[in-house]
Amino acid sequence: MAEHGEESLLEKITEHFHGSDSSSSDSGDERSSGPSAVAAAAEAASAKIYRLFGREKPLHTVLGGGKPADVFLWRNRKISASTLGAATAIWVLFELLEYHLLTLVGHVFILSLAIVFLWSNASTFISKSRPNIPEISIPEDPVVSVALSLGHQLNWLLASLREVALGRDLKKFLIVIGGLWLVSIIGNCVNFLTLFYTVFVALYTVPVLYEKYEDKIDAFAEKADAGFKKHYAVVHAKYLSKIPKVPLKDKKHQ
Repeated sequence: MAEHGEESLLEKITEHFHGSDSSSSDSGDERSSGPSAVAAAAEAASAKIYRLFGREKPLHTVLGGGKPADVFLWRNRKISASTLGAATAIWVLFELLEYHLLTLVGHVFILSLAIVFLWSNASTFISKSRPNIPEISIPEDPVVSVALSLGHQLNWLLASLREVALGRDLKKFLIVIGGLWLVSIIGNCVNFLTLFYTVFVALYTVPVLYEKYEDKIDAFAEKADAGFKKHYAVVHAKYLSKIPKVPLKDKKHQ
């Protein structure tokens, strides 16, 4: 009886220690899995956030990164302000003052050459050195990078138009047709220079405003997209789904 009592006592003691070990290991697992669980939850929450046009990368990366994106987002305020100011001056000269390009270029060259010529010839009489005119050459790297960027955007535009023309996505087709129709209406109201200047100003204002109010704009865009999908579903159910589709095999047999 004594031996049986000692064995039961030993079993209780071992069970007590095993229970404490298992509880401590469980708590340790919970602590170790705590940060990873929080990180996973944060990633899942960020993945559910709606971004305009399905954007997954930062806006700076979407705009191409580097110096062009810095200019559009006003990271370098001097270059951005000077570029926008130059574009505004050109628009004022050609649109408001009704200057012509050849006339302006001719007047600028006449004035510049006359000043330099008179200064060079008068330097001998006024005891001053002749003007030092530096050699001006356009570097190749920026020109090549701009050409490659324009070529990439043009190829993307052609590929998108081809995909729309093939009729794979009716929603995208309607959006493109509506956009082109809107462009045609704007083209009847304003000339090319005003339209170009408007697009230029939009490139220097819309991205920086979107970056500043990104969350509010994305939330509004999500509601607008949900409403558009709802109305599109109604139109598709009432009209588009009733359009008969002829299979290709029937055409071949006929």
